[in-house]
Amino acid sequence: MLSDHEWREVFDAFAHDAWRFEARPAYTMPREAESLARFLRGEPKPEGHNSRWHARVREYRAAGKSIGRVRVVRRELTDYQRYQFAWGIPGNIEAGEDIRILRVTSGDLGLPLGGPDWWMFDESVIVHLHFRPDGTQIGRSLFEGDPEPYRRWKQAAVTASMPFHEHLKKAEPEP
Repeated sequence: MLSDHEWREVFDAFAHDAWRFEARPAYTMPREAESLARFLRGEPKPEGHNSRWHARVREYRAAGKSIGRVRVVRRELTDYQRYQFAWGIPGNIEAGEDIRILRVTSGDLGLPLGGPDWWMFDESVIVHLHFRPDGTQIGRSLFEGDPEPYRRWKQAAVTASMPFHEHLKKAEPEP
């Protein structure tokens, strides 16, 4: 498992592209617990929500690097996904992250939907994210095998997904 320091070093070392595959329906992140609770109570989003991540994304983009992800969603959004769609993703996109949504209603589209979430850096370095069943992240590990399947899965996920804002338009109910 990578220590927090090693993880940050791997992440910050990417030269061109950082990309994440997110297949879990919910994440239990201690630093998000209060914000999620506020969202679920219907309170307004706090000023500066997720500002540290936004600053990092802006730094990467200013350096000419790209950062993005595909988030898998199924039929009904979970509370966590609704929270991210309302409070998280729009700010991440504004900061420069490319976030796409992949709606999966049946099958797996040839993607590793039952496997770990992962980051891919520069199309060659893969880091698996490990979670408890409740969505709490318990570690990260450097994948030592062939990155080619991950490149194919990334391409398939990007091809089958749509940009976040486009997804929202299609998901809106007809009048």
